[in-house]
Amino acid sequence: MEVRTTRFGILDIAEDRVIEFPKGLLGFSQYTRYCLLEPGDDACFFWLQSLDEPSLAFVVTDPSLFVPEFSVPVRPEQMVELKLNKLEDAQVFVIVNKVEQMLTGNLQGPLVINTITRAGEQMVLAEKRWTTRHPLVKVAGAEQRRAASA
Repeated sequence: MEVRTTRFGILDIAEDRVIEFPKGLLGFSQYTRYCLLEPGDDACFFWLQSLDEPSLAFVVTDPSLFVPEFSVPVRPEQMVELKLNKLEDAQVFVIVNKVEQMLTGNLQGPLVINTITRAGEQMVLAEKRWTTRHPLVKVAGAEQRRAASA
């Protein structure tokens, strides 16, 4: 299927790449269909592009790459909603934001996706240990990039 995006132009997305978030994402409940765009083979950051709104896309990452102790407690009723037979079939992502020179992840609102059925849900974790702006990695400033390339 052809998908119009404001960042990447028109993309051809296979039907089996569509991720359905029946409840939408927080603040964007009207948009339920997305696809995951991988900028490269070794990428650790991806784009979660809305298939319904060309200008809506989120940078996401696997939080375990940056916060190994992070886990999402999935309740039995959430397993049913996501049609998950086993937790190993789930992939967790978090939405990434840039705050000054730091990339942060919304660890309080992780995205859990069933890799088999491609059904997804944004969970809301009550545990105060995790925040919506959890530091993931510092971004090199222009001065640091120039020094590294010299």
